Amino acid sequence: MTQESFGTTADGHEVTRVILDNGTLRVCLLTLGATLQDVRLAGLDRPLTLGGERVADYVLGGPLHYFGAIVGPVANRIRDARTELDGRSLKFDPNGAGGHVLHGGEMGLNHKIWDIEAADETRVLFATTAPDGEGGFPGNRRFTAEFRLDGAALLMTLGAETDAPTLVNLANHSYWNLGGGADFHGHLLKIDAERWLPTDETNRPTGEIRAVDGTPMDFRTPRALTAADAIDHNFCLADSRRALTEVASLTGPDGTRLDIATTEPGLQIYDTRHLPAEGIAGLDGRRYGPRAGVAIEAQLWPDAPTYPEFPPIRLDPGNAYEQVTRWSFSRG
Repeated sequence: MTQESFGTTADGHEVTRVILDNGTLRVCLLTLGATLQDVRLAGLDRPLTLGGERVADYVLGGPLHYFGAIVGPVANRIRDARTELDGRSLKFDPNGAGGHVLHGGEMGLNHKIWDIEAADETRVLFATTAPDGEGGFPGNRRFTAEFRLDGAALLMTLGAETDAPTLVNLANHSYWNLGGGADFHGHLLKIDAERWLPTDETNRPTGEIRAVDGTPMDFRTPRALTAADAIDHNFCLADSRRALTEVASLTGPDGTRLDIATTEPGLQIYDTRHLPAEGIAGLDGRRYGPRAGVAIEAQLWPDAPTYPEFPPIRLDPGNAYEQVTRWSFSRG
């Protein structure tokens, strides 16, 4: 395990890059946002995830400020940036389209400098805290993110605890491009989901739970992603958290493959079509334009406080939140 300086934020906070390497998989992570910055598989000369080389790109307002980060305390959207919890009105930061809160707002976990609590050659444990009321969320909370190499797999375990009833739904926000091309066209995506959540013009779920049959959202048989796809939706894997389960795969044009397993009942897919046409600076001199990569975000279903029939995101004192997600890589 190597630790090195990645730079300093404008307000003077040092960001550390942690490098895990077991000879098969090399992974770089940042203390800023507990961010998965780079992933390399032995025998390939390219990164498999989208990332950057400058701290300034990852901070609030930077073009990569969600790329690879842990987002929360509530990933995705909550309608109108408000809800009620035990009769208490909660108001959040309306930082998303339509006045919704997105990924916890501008004080979300992706903007925090996480502590390194433990590390060795193949494992690192990050931790951070959020005080009661930060971003509008109740409870003094502690969050952890552990990354561990196991052969050609990377395992992530996310944890949270609180001293008051609160809302928690964490996600890793990595974007994947396994072929090294300018976009993900030609990648085959498979998702073991029979249902998905339609959204309105602000990308918030409407509340309808729709079958994938006969829709462009049917990925139960692997199919190629193309420019005709327009995806920023949750795929419903299950109705509640469950044991670690294989749920999806992404295969690049040369056969390089990513298999994803998770405990979470939802998988948000986003196709990065909104990235600027001129592109933004990325790893190895690449520029990331529209559809440069595909986000595959294991999480609970979005906007759950609005829809009681969705898997709940409430966390109470004495209970522990835990998500486990595994990314397994192989060459074609």
